[in-house]
Amino acid sequence: MLFYFAATAIPLYAAVCVLILLLRIIAPWTTAVQIERRLHAEIHSEPYHKNYCYVPLASISPHLIHAVIAAEDTRFYQHHGFDWKEVEDAIQQDVENGRRRGASTITQQLVRNLFLSTDPSVIRKALEFSLVPPTEMILSKNRILELYLNVIEWGPGIYGAEAASETYYRKAARQLSREQAAELASLLPAPLHRRPGQVEWYVARIRERMQQMGW
Repeated sequence: MLFYFAATAIPLYAAVCVLILLLRIIAPWTTAVQIERRLHAEIHSEPYHKNYCYVPLASISPHLIHAVIAAEDTRFYQHHGFDWKEVEDAIQQDVENGRRRGASTITQQLVRNLFLSTDPSVIRKALEFSLVPPTEMILSKNRILELYLNVIEWGPGIYGAEAASETYYRKAARQLSREQAAELASLLPAPLHRRPGQVEWYVARIRERMQQMGW
């Protein structure tokens, strides 16, 4: 049984690593999460329209880049895929408050979106854990950030910064103001349920973090 599992898992893992290598030069035309959303809509006979437009990092406002890092992964450029300090803080807060708090880095979220799903299972977390190191080794930090900003959800059927900016502000992502960037970044914890500016306290916190980080 163990031999069979290894014989099956190793080629699949190698294939995913090849896909990660290809992502150094190509833009993904879809992701696992995008496929998951479409299948869910078809199974439940729900309307679904995919709005996805990939743009290079240089075509995204620095304000949005800074806002997302401040909101999702303040030590993005310091860690190697896992922010163990954030994990420690999250565990401590879980103990103190009795509530679960996320501690996923941008790289972890990218891997989840590209290759896995939104299912919070132990198996998915294990697969995610195994794919983060090769992603960090093969891709540069800026490439990881570019892919992340382009594939994550910003609303129902809305994928990527360009689609989000056009949908909510009727402008290109490179034209976003600092305030608009903070509002968009505030969607990321719950993109299917939030709208820009809806959670004012979190938008204010993101702006504060940006300022603390010199942005």
